[in-house]
Amino acid sequence: MRKTVAVMNTKGGVGKSTLVLALAETLSAFHGKNVLVIDSDSQASVSSMLVPVQGLHKLQTESTTVVDYLVATVLRGTEVNWTDYVVRDVSDVEEARTIFLIPSDMQLTLFEREVSKEDLHARLRQAIRRLLAEVSQVFDIILIDCPPGLSVLTESWLREADFHLSPTKPDYVSLCGLEVFRRFKALNPEMGFAQNLGVIVNMKDMRSESDADYEAWLKQHPENRCFSTALPYLRMLQDAARFQTGRSFLGKYPGEAGRAVRAVTDELVARLALEAGKPQPRKESQSA
Repeated sequence: MRKTVAVMNTKGGVGKSTLVLALAETLSAFHGKNVLVIDSDSQASVSSMLVPVQGLHKLQTESTTVVDYLVATVLRGTEVNWTDYVVRDVSDVEEARTIFLIPSDMQLTLFEREVSKEDLHARLRQAIRRLLAEVSQVFDIILIDCPPGLSVLTESWLREADFHLSPTKPDYVSLCGLEVFRRFKALNPEMGFAQNLGVIVNMKDMRSESDADYEAWLKQHPENRCFSTALPYLRMLQDAARFQTGRSFLGKYPGEAGRAVRAVTDELVARLALEAGKPQPRKESQSA
């Protein structure tokens, strides 16, 4: 079953990391899924949402992040065990005890520079392909939090993951980010690319006619595969990003926020199940 999902929009500020957090916690709490979150953003946003700041700093100083894994496998050509870089017992939601994390670090940007300088793009893609193949044997779903922009690492995730999921705000600039992404995907089709799992309208002002118009425009285009439910812009969803020890799912996502997050996650699970019944597309093995 295909289960690796790269979460991506070339535009920043669309609530990508908070969406990854909410999906992971809902998948664990309400669907009983073993979820692996791979934080591939040098800002380490979703890492800091899933573990306390002090704990994240300890992981970074102990060299147990995605950066350290990639440095070992790509720059040094060393055989390492990916399980050594996985953190268990993450999330502050009491019911979400089956989330695992490969955390990030700001050094990720420096790693990408070295990859480009040494022309190691093919080796990077091979390392990503191998990692995703191995973690897919263990976890029910893998969510990859990609940074905005189209770096060499993000391209590797997008070409090797099974699916990509695109959150967007219902505004002109964020929609332009989707268009940039669509054009990038059309380049070099022979190199393979993740399948579109859909677009999630995020941070929508439910009282705004403009936001409603942009959402309607997105849904008019079948290739977007828009999710039925839009996630509203609510203070409580923004506050969910702050790690607070020992709270329930409903305490973190109360009322309208919880209903919307669950509806989106239910649709994600349904889409993955539907895709599981289809023939698997051939994945090209050419270098990125």
